[in-house]
Amino acid sequence: LMAPMRPRVLLIVVVVAALGLIAVAAAACGGAASGEAQRSAKARAAPSVAEADLQAVARGNTAFAFDLYHALGSANGNLFYSPYSLSVALAMTYAGARGETATQMADTLRFRLPQDALHPAVNAVDRTLAARGEGARGQDGEGFRLHIVNAVWGQHDYAFVEAFLDVLAESYGAGVRLVDFGGSAEAARVTINDWVSARTADRIQDLIPPAVITPLTRMVLANAIYFNAAWRSPFDAGDTRPRPFYRLDGSHVDVPMMRTTDAFGYAAGDGYQAVNLPYDAEGLSMTVLLPNRGQFRAFEDSLDAARVGQIVADLEAHTVTLDLPKFEVESRFLLADTLQALGMPHAFDPATADFSGMDGQSCLAGDAPCLYIEDVVHQAFVSVDEAGTEAAAATAVVMAIESAPPPAVRVTVDRPFIFLIWDRETAAILFVGRVETI
Repeated sequence: LMAPMRPRVLLIVVVVAALGLIAVAAAACGGAASGEAQRSAKARAAPSVAEADLQAVARGNTAFAFDLYHALGSANGNLFYSPYSLSVALAMTYAGARGETATQMADTLRFRLPQDALHPAVNAVDRTLAARGEGARGQDGEGFRLHIVNAVWGQHDYAFVEAFLDVLAESYGAGVRLVDFGGSAEAARVTINDWVSARTADRIQDLIPPAVITPLTRMVLANAIYFNAAWRSPFDAGDTRPRPFYRLDGSHVDVPMMRTTDAFGYAAGDGYQAVNLPYDAEGLSMTVLLPNRGQFRAFEDSLDAARVGQIVADLEAHTVTLDLPKFEVESRFLLADTLQALGMPHAFDPATADFSGMDGQSCLAGDAPCLYIEDVVHQAFVSVDEAGTEAAAATAVVMAIESAPPPAVRVTVDRPFIFLIWDRETAAILFVGRVETI
């Protein structure tokens, strides 16, 4: 006789970064009428977290950032993603993982703390970032913005585990907005997409494509980050000229190339130059990594957490004449296959997934219904011009000069480059990008 088919409930993770926005869709539960909200009685905590735990989160984030870079960067072309956004989004999902599913997720995402320490540490980093930039300028002449918000949508008639709701409330500030995925999946999709668009200044629209949310979806967890910041020293638009940008295949195209001479953090080493551009918001910057001509792939292949850490440590204040192209990059990925290949297949397998921390049901144990991840969608957008950066999170590294200033240097970013946007205080890499064509 054939075994009866086990009912399955989809856990869909959707992550978007508008140079800073994330949405995570997951399976879940409810217990009240559609349109109402269900949440833990606990308020979001302002945790006191040991410095060692904050460093563990940052180190794990950096390691995951470059694991993902090599997984996503195998195809040619421009690339942009937010390892921080993915980490936060999947940390919320990880709160409901148990057994080998949780072990694989922790190993893949480089979570090095137990759950009861990880979520408060992520919360502490998140709150630190949200407090950045008071009184600073934005790229568009308005005030600096770094908005970080979380939201969760759950099926109105599905039962949540109270402890899971407590984690969402205390560490992510999220309750559950009850919707009817089972009866109105398309309406729920539109509602979530509208929320995403509104919190990213319309930079991310229609994030979740049709058919991703189905009647089997049970929860969507969303963390949205929107960043808009001016450079500390803006480029003069009058100095922007068409200049050549040389592609890896040897061809070139004229692009709007910005130019400035100023004091920047600068480093040069085996096969590269690096320059750090601070934003007006204290503690935020973009670091551009420019491989030497003919060495882009070799330099790219060498990047890992240790090498990036050394490059950042080597940055010293120099007078730099910098040519940097104006650019925009937008990327979208379906990451289910990538994350499974990196080491967390159980979470995506309806025979082995264990998200019993969400609803008390484990696919591995044969429970029905049970939750598993159907897919992970990631979308990111960045725009860089003379005024600054829209939709990015970043950190400045400012090096003091204790003696006579070193000689002026020149950095001409006229060929493919890599850039990082990261936070100095927490050392978390928020975004990673590669520009091969403009």
